[in-house]
Amino acid sequence: MHSLRHSPIRRQSGFTLIELMIVVVIIGILAALAIPRFIQSATKSKQSEAKQILKQIYVQQHAYRAFYEAYFIPGGPADAANPTAFARINVEISPPARYSYTITSSDGGFSNFLATATVPAPGLDDDPAPDIWTIDDQGVLSVVSDDVTL
Repeated sequence: MHSLRHSPIRRQSGFTLIELMIVVVIIGILAALAIPRFIQSATKSKQSEAKQILKQIYVQQHAYRAFYEAYFIPGGPADAANPTAFARINVEISPPARYSYTITSSDGGFSNFLATATVPAPGLDDDPAPDIWTIDDQGVLSVVSDDVTL
């Protein structure tokens, strides 16, 4: 008697082309939603440089005024090319700085100052908008032109 041997049924494992295409479409949708948010977050983090240095200028200006009875008003801007322009108030701009910093006063520094941080066009995210922040002698930090689009 012959026994009939049946070969086991082989199932092919893997994904169909349709399943792979659906996964690719889902990944594309997720990327389309995530990439603009990532760029916006990266640009906002670049703005922290200006906020930090402006706050440092504010603190150091008040220390300088306590000693010299006037705020320090430099002759020119401080930036990566001229990092020691504010050395007299112990503020140094590090070489990878994106912003240029100026300090002005309406009365020669006797009672007020305005420190400004500026990134000219193409701005922080390569669009035509500049990024400009200020802090005054009262410690009010303001954005004049925000390069981060919401």
